[in-house]
Amino acid sequence: MARRDYEDDPQAPKANSLVPAASAVVVDDDGRVLLQRRTDNGMWALPGGKMELGESIGDCAVRETFEETGITVEITGIVGTYTAPGHVFAYDDGEVRQEFSICLTARPIGGSLRVSDESFEVAWFAPDAVDGLPMVSSIRKRISDWRAGHGPVVR
Repeated sequence: MARRDYEDDPQAPKANSLVPAASAVVVDDDGRVLLQRRTDNGMWALPGGKMELGESIGDCAVRETFEETGITVEITGIVGTYTAPGHVFAYDDGEVRQEFSICLTARPIGGSLRVSDESFEVAWFAPDAVDGLPMVSSIRKRISDWRAGHGPVVR
């Protein structure tokens, strides 16, 4: 399903749903960051997705990371919360979702890189190599917040 991100855009459609979600900044022992290239918008992103009934936000980040990248992770901390009402995702089925995401930090503990139906490329990147990748601004914010190391950010 195609997705378009709008951030503080007066032409954005009005949100009609709010769904808790998690993403993870997964960092390996070499300091590299795990990213996936999404099938819905072609952009590089952190692994993540919507929370399901019966799971915690940490469980969500662990599950989504494994589903999208093949890597099993352990949660180690929090980057921040991202709930800007001016940031919406419009899907081709008519859903327009307001951002509500908790970004966590994690370390890999197993698995091997693989793509999924949500990702067509998965790779580890040195943090400075991320700057030149095609990426929506909200994901870039999360990575910048992690790199700045200011502790939990609330946006």
